[in-house]
Amino acid sequence: MMKSNYSFEFTSGVIGYPILFVLLIWITFWAELRFGLNLKTYGIYPRELNGLIGIFTSVFIHGSLSHLYNNTIPLFVLAICLFYFYRPVAWKVTIFGIFLSGFITWIIGKSAFHIGSSSLIYVFMSFLLFKGLISKHYRLIALSFIIVFFYGGMIWYIFPVKAKMSWEGHLSGFITGLVFAFLYKTTPLVESYSWEDEEYDKTEDPFMKHFDSNGNFIEFPDNENDNDVKVNYKFKSDD
Repeated sequence: MMKSNYSFEFTSGVIGYPILFVLLIWITFWAELRFGLNLKTYGIYPRELNGLIGIFTSVFIHGSLSHLYNNTIPLFVLAICLFYFYRPVAWKVTIFGIFLSGFITWIIGKSAFHIGSSSLIYVFMSFLLFKGLISKHYRLIALSFIIVFFYGGMIWYIFPVKAKMSWEGHLSGFITGLVFAFLYKTTPLVESYSWEDEEYDKTEDPFMKHFDSNGNFIEFPDNENDNDVKVNYKFKSDD
């Protein structure tokens, strides 16, 4: 996999794409209520051919308002982190994350309709957590610790600890994010300064020239004041 060098940059997509995700799941829920639709059957139904359609659609479908609300905030926050800190691979993690986590759920899930954006949330959480730790970049490592602090408790839900919860979808997303953390090679550009160079000569540094060997400040080193513009004032007499 080719490495991608990039710098952290705040763009409209950092906020715009997460807002788009949130709007899509809320509009889908509204349409289901408004028109009396039953979209639950478009979820992932494991090991059934007609259940494969859910790999593409289940992430937008939620069973209740509380289910939708509980997924909205982590989806929005983690998507912002993804599109800001890992811009070159953000769409790959999102699109392929939906497909791969959905397919794994289709293989290992219990015989029921699996719906909700939780699997994608676990993709984001797992990717951000592990990618930061293996990147060895101080900002990304700090992000990993923030993810652990705010969303570390989510790891418990990759196990069957709660009834009527698709822990298989959570586990699938978690595994997918972990795989992507090692698969996608991204290298943030690190800011460097002239004084970090091994061949740096402080005597040639324009700033350091303003100090003598005793550390005293010199306002015009090397006779720089000789090039200053000189102004002569003539005072006119009142006579």
